[in-house]
Amino acid sequence: MKKRIFLFTILIIGTLAVAGIVFFHGVPSEKSETEQPGKQKQPPQVRVIPATKSSISKTLELTGSVEPYRVALLASPAEGPVVDVRVREADRVTTGESLLSIGRKKAIDALIVSLREELKKEEDNLSRTRQLVESQALPGEQLDQARAAYEKVRALLIKAEETALDYIIKAPWAGVVSHVKVKEGEFVAPRAVLLEMYDPASLVIRASIPEKHAAEVVAGMRVDVGLDAYPDKVIPGRIERVYPYLDSRLRTRTVEIALDKSVNLLPGMFARLTLSLVSAEEVVIVPLEALVSTPKGQVVFVFEEGKATARMVKTGIEADNRIEIISGIQSGDKVILAGNEKLKNGAEVRLAGNGKSGNGKNKTMAEPTAERPGKSGDGQ
Repeated sequence: MKKRIFLFTILIIGTLAVAGIVFFHGVPSEKSETEQPGKQKQPPQVRVIPATKSSISKTLELTGSVEPYRVALLASPAEGPVVDVRVREADRVTTGESLLSIGRKKAIDALIVSLREELKKEEDNLSRTRQLVESQALPGEQLDQARAAYEKVRALLIKAEETALDYIIKAPWAGVVSHVKVKEGEFVAPRAVLLEMYDPASLVIRASIPEKHAAEVVAGMRVDVGLDAYPDKVIPGRIERVYPYLDSRLRTRTVEIALDKSVNLLPGMFARLTLSLVSAEEVVIVPLEALVSTPKGQVVFVFEEGKATARMVKTGIEADNRIEIISGIQSGDKVILAGNEKLKNGAEVRLAGNGKSGNGKNKTMAEPTAERPGKSGDGQ
């Protein structure tokens, strides 16, 4: 019995000893493999691209529509039935051409005949009264009364003749009838719009400029125009007129665009516009991602003899993920494009895909080649 107790005790002691060894010696070392003595940390990888000279322009994409600026809404001068409608939509009319009439003209014509007869009587009465006054058969005031009666009837006749003319709706200028709003026999009220016409020579493309760019647009700016009616065709044009105010509701400024070459336009056509706000030729251009913002301003890191050199830059036009560098960078400088987020001035770097440090002594390092921003590549 004592022998069994002794063996059990020995077994427990052995088990505890093994557990202690595992507990105290089984924890891995806190030092990582990269921190082992004698092994140096490699410089960060970067991707570079040479700064180049090119042209750049800031553009604005807009939509617009074809509209005539010369439009006439012809209305009725008085109430009455519509008669003698002589035109329909798309008809071309000339200046002074009769388009339709209001059916009260017969009554006005009868009134004119009556007034003309009355005016003749008053004219004869005025003549007789003048002779009698001159012969002193009547006092002079009788001549004044006869003259006043004559002028009164004459005024009524002139007004009636003008009214008769108003009942015939005529074209104010040559153009195209775009909409006839009434039918023959329809009774209309005074000032009711009867038909609409426009001048085809006055067709322009109208577009609205957002307030953000309202002060940048001026007459004469170039515009590329695309019309859905003429797909796959870009028509050059220019801003012909800039309205001197902003729409208080939409906060936009209206511009009118004229095309450089004749195109068959129709009111209501939809237009897609590309407006060139500002442009520059043969200036230093770098990808936008090469720019790094710092508390002191914007910098661009340049790869020089294996190190990243920070240069303060002054920028200009920004467009299509590219930006103009006015000062600080020259054409041909090797601009660090990727890996520049945490760089410091003078930091040692290596090109992506090259295992050796870019300390300027590595003769096998390939020269960077230009590539389109945003595409993958090793920059060599």
